[in-house]
Amino acid sequence: MSAAGSSVISTEKLDEVIESYGSNKSNLIAILQKVQEIYRYLPEEAMIYIGEKIEGLSPATVFGVATFYAQFSLEPKGKYEIKVCDGTACHVRGSMPVLNTIKAKLNMQSGQLTSENGLFSLETVSCLGACGLAPVVVINGKVYPQMTSDAITIILDTLIKEDK
Repeated sequence: MSAAGSSVISTEKLDEVIESYGSNKSNLIAILQKVQEIYRYLPEEAMIYIGEKIEGLSPATVFGVATFYAQFSLEPKGKYEIKVCDGTACHVRGSMPVLNTIKAKLNMQSGQLTSENGLFSLETVSCLGACGLAPVVVINGKVYPQMTSDAITIILDTLIKEDK
């Protein structure tokens, strides 16, 4: 298991989150967002706990919401969340060589969501809405336009160096 997924949930922390939003089922999405912010994903144990703790919910309902919305991840994410656009404009302008450079640099296999050290998550998305800047990479919400393999290598090297 990666370093990102090795933490154990804290029911005290979950209680704090639930209490801060109110123990009302209408606050489920906000509660899940906060839990994901804390753990960098939604641990199964946390979803079960939330489902049992909030009146009118069940663990199955919590899981259903978590799997319905693309913003939620059931797998640990890294400290740096990388999204590579592979929409038409980005693809035509070379997003695949950039993606392949990222995979090679981080030693990630196809289908692997998070790097072995738990530092990076990698996701290919259909569109980031920045076609004029193609190819685009977003890291933790920061947009990197007109990306090249050389440029992404420098960015990753900088992030790795800063994290040491």
